Amino acid sequence: MIGLWLPVAVYMAAIYYGASLPVVPGPVGDWFSDTVLHIGGYAVLALLTLRATAGGRWSGVTGGALVAAFAIATVHGLTVEWEQMYVPNRYAEWRDVGNDAIGALAGLAAAWAWGTMKGTSRAE
Repeated sequence: MIGLWLPVAVYMAAIYYGASLPVVPGPVGDWFSDTVLHIGGYAVLALLTLRATAGGRWSGVTGGALVAAFAIATVHGLTVEWEQMYVPNRYAEWRDVGNDAIGALAGLAAAWAWGTMKGTSRAE
């Protein structure tokens, strides 16, 4: 169980750390837009979370596992924005929470589609 949730926790902590910095590190902020960072980052978070909620098996991907992964990723995005209300030079934005949710949804939709194509997903 720890092996399933440890990557989720480490990834979440990395996001919190990055959000706590008063300035986005140069290469990251210069190479990618804020929207791309949020959507891409939360697509990965949702996939890691889905892996954990599905018990590490494609056959474990159910509707409940998908909903749980989406909810966990989206709530994490909300808490990151709340954190940024208290970080100098950073701003909490609803648009970022929306981009986090879009990223989570995109990652989970891709996982669901992959599972459907492979015939291993039970999320119907």
